[in-house]
Amino acid sequence: MNIDTIKNFTIDDYQNAYKNKEISPTEITQLFLDRIRLLDPSLRAFLTVDDKGAMQRAQELEEKKFGEADFPPLYGIPIAIKDNICIQGLPTTCGSRILSNYHSPFNATAVEKIIKAGGIFLGKTNMDEFAMGSSTENSGFGPTRNPFDPKRVPGGSSGGSAASVAALEAPLALGSDTGGSVRQPAAFCGIVGLRPTYGRISRYGLISFASSLDQIGTLTRNVQDSLALFSVISGQDNRDSTCAPYPPFSSSDCLHEDEIKKMKVGVAKEYFTTGVDPVITQRIQEILNILTKEGFEVVEVSLPHTDYALEAYYIVAPAEACSNLARYDGVAYGYRCNQPLNLQDLYTRTRTTGFGKEVLRRIILGTYCLSSGYYDEFYLKGMQVRTLVKKDFEESFEKCDILLAPVTPSLPFKFGEKSHDPYQMYLADVFTIPSAMAGIPALSLNCGYHQHLPIGLQILGAPFQEGKILSFASFLEKILLVPPPDIDSLHPKKEVH
Repeated sequence: MNIDTIKNFTIDDYQNAYKNKEISPTEITQLFLDRIRLLDPSLRAFLTVDDKGAMQRAQELEEKKFGEADFPPLYGIPIAIKDNICIQGLPTTCGSRILSNYHSPFNATAVEKIIKAGGIFLGKTNMDEFAMGSSTENSGFGPTRNPFDPKRVPGGSSGGSAASVAALEAPLALGSDTGGSVRQPAAFCGIVGLRPTYGRISRYGLISFASSLDQIGTLTRNVQDSLALFSVISGQDNRDSTCAPYPPFSSSDCLHEDEIKKMKVGVAKEYFTTGVDPVITQRIQEILNILTKEGFEVVEVSLPHTDYALEAYYIVAPAEACSNLARYDGVAYGYRCNQPLNLQDLYTRTRTTGFGKEVLRRIILGTYCLSSGYYDEFYLKGMQVRTLVKKDFEESFEKCDILLAPVTPSLPFKFGEKSHDPYQMYLADVFTIPSAMAGIPALSLNCGYHQHLPIGLQILGAPFQEGKILSFASFLEKILLVPPPDIDSLHPKKEVH
């Protein structure tokens, strides 16, 4: 087999090939490692590639004998992991130089579950430093490039994970989503990105940015694989006090086609403003017309506090970040400046040289919002707005089953286009932040292309209603027939045989 043979494979296809002895886990793993070796010097999706560990794991799986009934759900499937999710023995840098020498002594819960399910880790992917960014330009180790156009960003902060899946350097990846960091890069890279309900997946082993917002999510080439990976890593975990007391997600939670067609599809007028690229608005309107012809009832709803969600997020998230990042002071672990004059100099020089500009900006902003005299004026009001945003969604889901919206207001933008203006960069997440503030599940689905650049559609649901989102997304994926990413057709010289 070669890359052309497996580019449209689902997890089930890999599993069937293994069961029929058409290929082995070591051959598939080597295929992806070769692909990474070929493409990643220019793409830079990975910060660490664990060639030896991946091949050793594949060999161990081959030596085990599994029957049809106990065949692990991710047996022999290579996976890329965002570099803020801990894998024992591998670097976990969070895209920051302050953690450049840190190797995790333990596995994240999601990683443990993938190991138990038979997955193979290819390595750790690039990201905006401490997940703060929307373009992966803020990585302390250089940016990742969009596989569809190397002059454009892949989105962020999970840009490395999204690019690796789009370029078929890995069939699956994990990312983290605080305000849109799975869905936005999924849209920019033409793949499927799922942010589940807050608490649906354990955050144990996920390095914190904003603890009340962070959530591990999945990045895949199709909805079916998203469902399968989510089923493996979801579920209660006693090591994470914020993890919801729900069992792992199951395909039995999904709907049948006749149930799907009875769903009411909501459209929030606040998500279709003059600031949205007309190409995106037009494509979503075309999809709404298709759904109407398919017999779906489309209803208009209102989310009146949407305009305030972005501002509230950039109070709440930096406030939590400044607290979480206080531990990186050059004392316990991580980078330490050379020859400090005193304790104050140690703290100051370690943090100003170890952290990048965006991280420092958010630490300062968060510290200000939590400072004496400003807590009530900023942070408390931000939390009150968050409650109003959540209430908007609750009222909307009384009128509809799911909501459709853009993922981003624009198509993938060029490097440097927004980095000079932080507010313009923050606006890249304007449609993903409200649902993150509300803690509800949302999925980004590739719904078409414009001049080779992907267009993302966002599907949002009520808390713990991932079954509805995934069922609808799977149905829509089938009727739209949008081909999965194929960067080799855009760059013939990069073909792998």
